[in-house]
Amino acid sequence: MEKRVYNFSAGPSTLPEDVLKEVQRDLLNYADTGMSITEMSHRSKAYMAVNAEAQSLLRELLNIPDNYYVLFVQGGASQQFSCVPLNLLGKNNKADYLDTGNFAHKAIEEATNYGDIHVACSSKADKYTYIPKTFDIRPDTAYVHIASNNTIFGTRFNTFPKTKAPLVADMSSEILSREINVSDFGVIYAGAQKNIAPAGVTIVIARKDLVDDTQNIMPICPTMLKWKTQADKDSLYNTPPCFAVYVAMLVFRRLKATGGVKAIQAINEEKAQLIYDYIDNSKLFKSAVAREDRSIMNIPFVTGDLDLDAKFVKEAEQNALCTLKGHKLVGGMRASIYNAMPIEGVKKLVEFMAKFERENG
Repeated sequence: MEKRVYNFSAGPSTLPEDVLKEVQRDLLNYADTGMSITEMSHRSKAYMAVNAEAQSLLRELLNIPDNYYVLFVQGGASQQFSCVPLNLLGKNNKADYLDTGNFAHKAIEEATNYGDIHVACSSKADKYTYIPKTFDIRPDTAYVHIASNNTIFGTRFNTFPKTKAPLVADMSSEILSREINVSDFGVIYAGAQKNIAPAGVTIVIARKDLVDDTQNIMPICPTMLKWKTQADKDSLYNTPPCFAVYVAMLVFRRLKATGGVKAIQAINEEKAQLIYDYIDNSKLFKSAVAREDRSIMNIPFVTGDLDLDAKFVKEAEQNALCTLKGHKLVGGMRASIYNAMPIEGVKKLVEFMAKFERENG
């Protein structure tokens, strides 16, 4: 295999090397079918087995109760910004949103097309550097929406709001990275291209009573955006993103074999602490994020000098530490250390940060 780099991209992100090798092995002949997973019918026994195993493994990894559907849909998490109100505002046209980052804000903007949307809190004025601790949630709201981890700004909910209405969470950049209680949520959704698989499949975990109550569905909701459409057909209503679901299955197998979510959470916390410890003791690198709200998936940092930041990114890439440039809304650098980033990659990054500081500090 050609030399691989440490890829710190926020998404699409790095995948486990052993999974990629398995994909490479199966690409021409999956499960002795004589064809690739990308060529076979989604109605074939071979693919239906993939679909079933992927669902079963995800249920096991997240301990998803039986009263929840697990759906594999298309369109990315951004499409769910529309799907959420379209599937939940049919009876009560009110929803409350917590504005804690760029994608949380985009979800708000999209939802306002469909109903009475109230912003229950916002840290936008402070550049999303913290998670608000108090929320102005209306007593008659249909649901409360959050983005549990903020990819661009590097914050997360360490504890989740306790709400009377169903809590809906975009978990795209942290799903399967830490233990959660699925029963605390009405709906969880996540694009796969950060912690699970290539772009193409989106996970929706939705409480059955919310999905099955057709009065919750807005009359204008297109058939393909109805969660019930996919729930009734086991995510096989139309041709699904078969390749992405197949890779997700392999990643789920690997996560289970390495001890599940509890084990990967401990590794993720160790990786994040290595970087945060260095930043906190550095005279060159800085973090603007409130310590109590720091993400363990996405870690933005800066030197305070735009030219020095650019130099860091360029020299890091020359040392096989790639995709560290920060998002344009924040600048600086960002290390995304999803499940598949090995601890060796994080150690190499910290070593390079120390070298760079000695030479430029």
